[in-house]
Amino acid sequence: MTGWIIALIIVAGLAIAGGIGWSKLKEEHDEARSLPLNAVDFSKLKDGTYTGHYEGGMYKWRVNTAKVTVASGKVSQIEPVSGIEDQGNGSTKMLYDRVIASQSLQVDTISGATLTSKAYLQAVENALLQAQSE
Repeated sequence: MTGWIIALIIVAGLAIAGGIGWSKLKEEHDEARSLPLNAVDFSKLKDGTYTGHYEGGMYKWRVNTAKVTVASGKVSQIEPVSGIEDQGNGSTKMLYDRVIASQSLQVDTISGATLTSKAYLQAVENALLQAQSE
């Protein structure tokens, strides 16, 4: 009988811990999902190289920094500086290439990494905010 009570207490403890963990994960996902990515007017970019950083959300899971080069008023290069993980498949470069090709942050994200893609785009946006001419 005592064994069943101990097992029940362990199962209840695991369920409570799992519920708390799920709640934290959901909060982080909701925050990442709601990143607006619409503050940059690509028609008003000044030439130069700018560095943007994104703090990674409430739990800092997606911290990253990107260096963005603007030439002739257009985004010409985006380089990861820190925090970027692309699992060796080139997905981060693919995401950045989409921004360069479309001259917009409103690009398709990487399949299976939507929230992380939005975090990478937020660092690019933060860099480009510095590049906007008045």
